[in-house]
Parts: sequence; structure tokens; C-alpha cells
Amino acid sequence: MSDKLDLTAKLQPIEDRYEELNRLMAQLATDPARLQELAKEQASIEELVSLFRAHKGTLKELEEAQALLGESDDEELREMAKEELAQLRQRQEAQESAIKRLLLPRDPNDNKDVIVEIRAGAGGDEAGLFAADLFRMYTRYAEAKGWQTDVLSSNESGIGGFKEIVFEIKGRGAYSRLKYESGVHRVQRVPATEASGRIHTSTATVAVLPEADELEVAVSPEEIRIDIFHSGGAGGQNVNKVATAVRLTHLPTGIVVVCQDERSQLKNRVKAMAVLRARLLAHEQEKQDKEITEIRRAQVGSGDRAEKSRTYNFPQNRVTDHRIDVSYHNLPEILDGALDALIDAVATSEQARLLEAQLV
Repeated sequence: MSDKLDLTAKLQPIEDRYEELNRLMAQLATDPARLQELAKEQASIEELVSLFRAHKGTLKELEEAQALLGESDDEELREMAKEELAQLRQRQEAQESAIKRLLLPRDPNDNKDVIVEIRAGAGGDEAGLFAADLFRMYTRYAEAKGWQTDVLSSNESGIGGFKEIVFEIKGRGAYSRLKYESGVHRVQRVPATEASGRIHTSTATVAVLPEADELEVAVSPEEIRIDIFHSGGAGGQNVNKVATAVRLTHLPTGIVVVCQDERSQLKNRVKAMAVLRARLLAHEQEKQDKEITEIRRAQVGSGDRAEKSRTYNFPQNRVTDHRIDVSYHNLPEILDGALDALIDAVATSEQARLLEAQLV
């Protein structure tokens, strides 16, 4: 009974607001701007109100079935009422679970584009190769979702791997999916350079940052030191002759961003600013959240082998997410971008944790 009363107390004011919005919209036909604003608010609570109304209908049916069970002496009617009660209670549970999920506070960054930073951790050259595998995995996932990928900065290891690669993924809901990828990723396999066939363990760190626009993060020119230099990467004679690489240093925080992949100094500067804004947004969010002292450190750790959020075990064709203790035996498909099942499992676990915290 307490759950029923608690849900009703939370949802009745929302339903009342929905009805009020209906009345206000009927009166504001001549004010398109205000009408659009109210319609947007109404759309944001429409699913919740619909579920609440269905839930109230289920509760009414439950009361009627319970009354029939208590009043009837007909054994056949009583059996029918018992079956109906069982079905109605299942429906009630499903509706309440759905309502509680909708009541969870939404992450304001969920619809944003993301900047992903992958860095080789422990393991030498093999860690760099694994970083390249992760980069390919995320680009293939983005491709399957119809999202756009653009490399912002990279530092190659020389054997086809990356010491570091920073890239942007643009697409609706990108952050809502990829935010669960932050952490230390560990690989266990026999490296191509290992003659004895010994299994090698190495790591790469992944940080996923919501992209910030200029309105969210105001950066004063006086706060930035800009250094222009010759790129050290591949690019032919143009790279050697023309200084196009850009290093931005945000003086108040000490955050440094380097972009050198483009042949144009202007393009490198634009990309560097995008990374800088994302890091500053994350920095600002850290200050606002007392429970997390440093969001990027919490995401990626130090890169040591003992710290891991996920392990990719090649000999056993197994991928294990240690945060939820779930394993999948389709490693090649996952490295080819089939991440939805893994992401769904982590997201569901996180929702359950938030629901539990909300009900305490």
C-alpha cells in the first residue's frame, strides 16, 4: 500500500500539470512561441502520464477482482478471479517498474555528441595495438548507428597502434550510449611479435566526454596560451615545411590540448578548442559533484593491469564486463562494433542502482 501511495503522491501533480498544459495551449493559439514551449513541456511528461493512467486503471481492476473473490461463493468464479488477480499483479509490477525508470533524473548530457580519448596503458607496443583495436570498435559501432566520426588528434606508436587517439562522434544520443565505455579495458592474447606463444596482458584507457558548445563553456582568449609548431607525425613535405600543429594551454586549469593531424593550422585550432571545451565541461562538473573528485580519473584510472572495467580474452573468445560480472562469447563481433548487448546490460544495472538509491 505504501508503494501505491508513494507513486500516486509523486505522479498526481504531474498529471494535474499535464491537464493544465492542455488548457493553457487551448488559450494560446495566437502565441506560437509560447505554444511551442508548452507543447515541449507536455511532450516531456506525456509517456509518464499515460503510464500513470494505465496504472490507476490496473489498480481499479485489482480492487474489483479482489472484491469478487471475497464476495463470491461460486468456485468457478473464484478460480477465474484468482487467475485475473495474478495477471493484474504482473501488469501492476511491470507498470510500476516502467514508471520508476521514467522518474529517474535524466542525464542532461545524454543527447550530446561525444569526444572519446583512448590511450595505451600498460603493455608496451601491444597496448598501442589494442588502443587501435578499440578505436576501430567504436568507429564501427558509430557507423552502424549512422553517427559521424572525426579524428581530432592522434599519436601513433609506429607499428600500427596508437599511444593516444582523440576523436569526436556526432549523433543523437551518442553520449547516452557511449558514456558506459569509460574505464580501463584489458586485453589478453598472444601478440603477433611473441614467438613463444605466451599470452600477454595489456591495457588501454577510455574516457568519454560530452561535447560542450561555446554557450556552455565560455573561454576567454586571455586564459589560453597558443603555441604553433611543426607536426611530428606523418604528412609528407608539407608537414615538415609548414608549422600547423597547435598546442592550447588553459592557464587557469593547466589543461593542455595538442592537435596536429590536419595540414591546416586553422582546422587544428578548431579541433583543439572542441577538445578543450569538453575537458573544461568535465572539469566544471567535477567541481559541482562532491562525490566525484575527478571525473576523468574516475573514468580511466591509472591504466594498470589490476584496474579494469572490461577484459577481452582472445584464447577463450570471451569479453567480460567486471562492473556487472557478465561475459559474452562473441569477441570478434564485439570488436567489430556489436556493442549494444554489452551497453544495454551495463545501462540496466546502472538504472537498477539508481532506482535502489531513489527508494532508500
